Amino acid sequence: MHKDQVKGTAKDVKGSMKEAAGRATDDPEMEAKGKTEKTMGKVQKGVGDMKDAARDALKH
Repeated sequence: MHKDQVKGTAKDVKGSMKEAAGRATDDPEMEAKGKTEKTMGKVQKGVGDMKDAARDALKH
């Protein structure tokens, strides 16, 4: 597992929590920040997935 996968998953979870908190407290700014962070986490995880796949391909 690549470190970007771990960091991306953590950002995704943190963003989901912020988004939910923003929705619960009727804070559109926090909800938007949560959505942004969640998206950034998914992208970072995707980069980690690609790096992991490339490393596996080079091993074979």
